[in-house]
Amino acid sequence: MKGMFLQLSRAIPPALRCGIHSGTRPVSTAASKKRVERLLTSEEIYAREGKHGAHNYHPLPVALERGEGIYVWDVGGNRYFDFLSAYSAVNQGHCHPKIIAALTSQASKLTLTSRAFYNDVLGAYAEYITNMFGYDKVLPMNTGVEGGETACKLARKWAYNVKGIPKNKAKIIFAEGNFWGRTMAAISSSTDPSSYEGFGPYMPGFELVPFNDIPALEKALQDQNVAAFMVEPIQGEAGVVVPDQGYLTKVRELCTKYNVLWIADEVQTGLARTGRRLAVDHEDVRPDVVILGKALSGGVYPVSAVLCDDEIMLTIKPGEHGSTFGGNPVACRVAIAALEVMEEEKLADNAQRMGEKLRAQLNKLPKDIVTTVRGKGLLNAVVIKETKDYDAWRVCLRLRDNGLLAKPTHGDIIRLAPPLIIKEDELEECIDIIQRTIMSF
Repeated sequence: MKGMFLQLSRAIPPALRCGIHSGTRPVSTAASKKRVERLLTSEEIYAREGKHGAHNYHPLPVALERGEGIYVWDVGGNRYFDFLSAYSAVNQGHCHPKIIAALTSQASKLTLTSRAFYNDVLGAYAEYITNMFGYDKVLPMNTGVEGGETACKLARKWAYNVKGIPKNKAKIIFAEGNFWGRTMAAISSSTDPSSYEGFGPYMPGFELVPFNDIPALEKALQDQNVAAFMVEPIQGEAGVVVPDQGYLTKVRELCTKYNVLWIADEVQTGLARTGRRLAVDHEDVRPDVVILGKALSGGVYPVSAVLCDDEIMLTIKPGEHGSTFGGNPVACRVAIAALEVMEEEKLADNAQRMGEKLRAQLNKLPKDIVTTVRGKGLLNAVVIKETKDYDAWRVCLRLRDNGLLAKPTHGDIIRLAPPLIIKEDELEECIDIIQRTIMSF
């Protein structure tokens, strides 16, 4: 056998033989051509994507090629403050060295086994995250919307197996203005026509109540077939809508009273963004189910998680739910590193301090342009009074020209959410940019 292998290897041309077991590959003609290819301009990048990609987003016109910490650079070498943080996925800053090290180290060792086999990282991650947040079990997924889907399936399974709701009668209540993704289930709970219009028929068993309306919620929960109430502690995509103090406490009380699961969608609000580990921690309340995502990987890999106790989690049996990539070794190593960075660098404390400073300065902006400022921690938004001379989109274009990237949401609202590692002097520079931009209109 050994002699046959030697004969086979000798028959392979030297130029190709180096690729066997060496980890190297011959340089292809395509790769050589790519190195000498002319760099595209921003406009050419926009045009290429528009020609070959689906038109399901409307990006701000800036073509980024690099990020580090709170900064990103475009293909022309211009540097910007990132005040979107990939919708709070980059809480730890772009390309955090500890998270990148975890990614590359694990990626060079073992990337994917599927859940058909055990791997040596998933258990360590599961132990770490459940201990950190105080739940019995975690179900690992990849994206935030998969986390939401998982929570809904758990709620229905619990409803039938534990609460005793008749088969196929379970209901899940959502708050109006919610956003948790764009799957068929997610849009079936949406009140935004741009999300659901043209995609019916919709998922049955979903009902809506107004956000921040306790009497309406209590009325809905009196239905014996209600399995769960799923809500964002602060509504992000709706424009950083912060409920009244005490709302979450009352949600907890009502869900307990009516034997309904409280699902907290912390995909955007969680992991230090609002000045606490979780946004629900502002009221010291514990949901039955918590959904995490986005910053769970520091923005370098798709990682999401659903946390709950055994009574709920163990209603799902082998083969009833899962994901090929969920809980893969790279995701687990990255998530541990991302959570360690959150704790070691005290990102929640920094978000609390910097958020207070930011809102204090934003509230000084002219009220005839910026009518409202709202937020918690470093999840903030301003409402722009639209006129024939300016609107939120034009404000964001001018912010871009002045070196700061932000994006409108729902027309007249601009979300302002930098990475949580931002320092005071950097925040002051950003505040100056925002003030100069607003005053230029």
